[in-house]
Amino acid sequence: MMSRGLRLLLGLAAAVIALAGIGQVSSIAGPAFLALTMTIAVSPLRQWLRRRGAPSWALIVVPLAVVIVVLLAFVGSLIVSVAQLAVLLPTYTDKYQALVANVTTWIHGLGITTEQVNAVLGKLDPNKILALVEGFLGSLLGVGSAFVLILLLLFGMSLDATFLQDAVGALSASRPHLVGALREFTRGTCRYLVVSSIFGIIVAVLDAGALAVLGVPLPLLWGLLAFITNYIPNIGFLIGLIPPALLGLLDSGWTTMLWVVVVYCVLNFIIQSVIQPKFAGESAGLSTTLTILSLLVWTVVLGAIGAILAVPLSAFARALLIDADENTRWAIPLVSGQPNPPTP
Repeated sequence: MMSRGLRLLLGLAAAVIALAGIGQVSSIAGPAFLALTMTIAVSPLRQWLRRRGAPSWALIVVPLAVVIVVLLAFVGSLIVSVAQLAVLLPTYTDKYQALVANVTTWIHGLGITTEQVNAVLGKLDPNKILALVEGFLGSLLGVGSAFVLILLLLFGMSLDATFLQDAVGALSASRPHLVGALREFTRGTCRYLVVSSIFGIIVAVLDAGALAVLGVPLPLLWGLLAFITNYIPNIGFLIGLIPPALLGLLDSGWTTMLWVVVVYCVLNFIIQSVIQPKFAGESAGLSTTLTILSLLVWTVVLGAIGAILAVPLSAFARALLIDADENTRWAIPLVSGQPNPPTP
């Protein structure tokens, strides 16, 4: 019989191989899990229609139509935003060079050499950072290029959703841990997505309004970015803050940049750090450390869509690999960061 340590090493090796394989088919795996996540997100609507006695076709068509409308609005917003950013970026080249010249003169007064100044400022080029944001948004447009695949998957999952719900329920007696794990994953994912979406909209509206008042260009784009990055745990706030802060610096100066930083920090602390967790609770079922590791791993494997879906992806892996198996449920407190494992 293998020792627990050896089994752990073999499990880690298998996980690395599986992740490498998923990365090789990321163009399929990413859209597939996006379709699954969106199907789960509208499951409360499907259940509500079912309780109301809606016909079987309505259980398929209505949730599917909601998902498609949301997906089209998201992709359309991304296309417009990327186009606007691509047009705007070249217009700030002269301002950036003037800013570099002023900063260089000031730093020279402190006795720092030109080579050191150029080395630092070369890494802090706002145009390069804004271009990275453009690349991030552009990579999300892969959702648009895979729209047909996502649509087919959504249609198939919508057709199977009611049947699978009944099939999983029928397994309650023989596979209680599996059924409990899948149901908890579904409930937690729905709660996480709903809470993140609601507060993402609130943050996006407030950020866009504040940026418009401050005169920062493209406030709607940065509001959209704030909404998207609200799904990215822990570091999403910084991703959403840096581009408008830099653009405020290039367009209006240091004062505007500082106001952008202050506004974002206040909104992030009050809404995302104080209010949102009270509604989200422990829906993800992951400790803070594992959430950060999940973000890094899934971003490497699936790119930008992996960063956005990192929490649901890891929650799904937890449900299948830990919660569903009686022999591995001892690890639930270690994974969730909670002292007492939930009952199935």
